[in-house]
Amino acid sequence: MKHGDVATALLDWYDGHARELPWRVSPADRAAGIEPDPYRVWMSEIMLQQTTVAAVKAYFLRFTTLWPTVVDLADAEDERVMGEWAGLGYYARARNLLKCARVIRDEFNGIFPRTRAQLQALPGVGPYTSAAIASIAFDRPETVVDGNVERVVSRLFRVETPLPTAKGALTELAETLTPQSRPGDYAQAMMDLGATICTPKSPACGTCPLTVDCAARRAGDQSRFPLKMPKKPKPTRHGHAYVGRTAAGEWVLEKRPEKGLLGGMMGWPGTEWQEAHPPEPPFPGNWQDLGEVRHTFTHFHLILTVHASSHVTNPPKTSVLKGNNAFQPSDLPTVMRKAFDLARSSLET
Repeated sequence: MKHGDVATALLDWYDGHARELPWRVSPADRAAGIEPDPYRVWMSEIMLQQTTVAAVKAYFLRFTTLWPTVVDLADAEDERVMGEWAGLGYYARARNLLKCARVIRDEFNGIFPRTRAQLQALPGVGPYTSAAIASIAFDRPETVVDGNVERVVSRLFRVETPLPTAKGALTELAETLTPQSRPGDYAQAMMDLGATICTPKSPACGTCPLTVDCAARRAGDQSRFPLKMPKKPKPTRHGHAYVGRTAAGEWVLEKRPEKGLLGGMMGWPGTEWQEAHPPEPPFPGNWQDLGEVRHTFTHFHLILTVHASSHVTNPPKTSVLKGNNAFQPSDLPTVMRKAFDLARSSLET
């Protein structure tokens, strides 16, 4: 394999097959001198962490319409941003999104830093994201390795070490392929190849521009790669959520602690997610047990028993009371919205 030939073949393919994405500058526009907006590149990369392109598109368009620049986002209210993020998951990303925007506003005069080292020092920007922004936004020859790239490289070199152990080796191999010319387009081309042709199952090797360079293809076992360690089964946790309204019709919510799962989001009062047996309600009300909702997080399954009351009295002073006009179920994280959906019919008037 001639590593320069890999980049040339891949870029030629990308020029004719690049995906159209709302945050992307096409290869033709890039060649014409149109530069990517680092704000849009950063926003898309944060949203795409552990989330699919299909799920992100609508959120990205809404965020960039509401807050067209990083300073606009930095000036936004936390609750509004968290509410717009609801449903996208992994809520620490939204908190870091705001922190990062404010650092760029306050310390960089609203202008994104251009080097990978400076980018990686920003809140919520790790090694992958810093490489992606530096490469795609500023055309620096940084090596960008996501799951798609790991799969492509593992097949090109037929890497027998399983993931996640192989991550370091795959990154080193990917670095040997990264070109000095058009590194931003090359990074996106590798991602597109993995997303559309070198897919996890049944890769379309007949249309792949790198077929002649692929060791796994030559061996006829490309679908075997990348090798992966067996996943450990996820544990199941239990908890209780209390969906309540006051006699005046106000919904009784709470803002979750900044740290931890769903940090900074609005939700229903409840227990820690360890308790299987019903505890004492957090405040008085004619509580009814409505059954369970289930939700899966990255590291565990959750079974949440939902209790409802339409006559809550003496809610804690830390509660957030919202009337119907101010309460938007869509602002809730998914698991809390599931609890609301179960309780809705017994509480709405």
